[in-house]
Amino acid sequence: MSDGRTATEHAGRRRAAVLGSPIAHSLSPVLHRAAYAELGLTGWSYDRFETDEAALPGFLAGLGPEWAGLSLTMPLKRAVIPLLDEVSDTAAAVEAVNTVVLTEDGRRTGDNTDIPGMVAALRERGVESVESAAVLGAGATASSALAALARICTGEVVAYVRSAARAAEMRQWGERLGVEVRTEDWDDAARALHAPLVIATTPAGTTDALAARLPERPATLFDVLYEPWPTELAARWSAYGGAVVSGLDLLVHQAVLQVERMTGRGPAPLAAMRHAGEHALASR
Repeated sequence: MSDGRTATEHAGRRRAAVLGSPIAHSLSPVLHRAAYAELGLTGWSYDRFETDEAALPGFLAGLGPEWAGLSLTMPLKRAVIPLLDEVSDTAAAVEAVNTVVLTEDGRRTGDNTDIPGMVAALRERGVESVESAAVLGAGATASSALAALARICTGEVVAYVRSAARAAEMRQWGERLGVEVRTEDWDDAARALHAPLVIATTPAGTTDALAARLPERPATLFDVLYEPWPTELAARWSAYGGAVVSGLDLLVHQAVLQVERMTGRGPAPLAAMRHAGEHALASR
């Protein structure tokens, strides 16, 4: 990472923000501000803006040269793509951009830090490679999970879904990402609990009923939720001695990559960012 400052940075403030709708719940400001404080970036600010798809083009058009980057959440991750000058291979693979880096000449580059963030969160807990995995759910986060598994899973991924349409989508994503995907009906989701790695991508409460069906020695659960936490499944999993990776782990690791891309500084302070996130969640 370069330690050189841009002309705009010397001249004054630098700005970044998270956009989405709804956005009031976002922890991104807490994480990024903690990073700026630790890195000594006193001229940097990070805010949140309620922005839907209709408002996004106007928001981007109004940004000045002091803007360094944007974090994007739903429903903007796909909507932003036509508005960008360049999209990374990682983001293009899942048709989802969660990070926009802005240059002083107005160029907009889109990236996806969720996918490498998932891989980094798993590696932090000792999961470097698995022979097979299970994915619970089939939404946008599930496609990112498949992209992450393309990097660490050497065999089959079984996706448990609620409809034939969702099953077809997951198989299509698998073909696109180079992952061997087999789909099963959600009614059989308890089978997933025996996999070496289970990635739960479903909304709060969806996996609660599975908690009572855990095997005696579960392996690793990656539950992408962070509020409320722990989920019933994560709590039982941990009580049974299994390894658990949380949604906060994902949020922090993808934010670390965002900070480094937007500021040009690194390494971003993972421990300080995680501590700030934990404190914010405990205060809610």
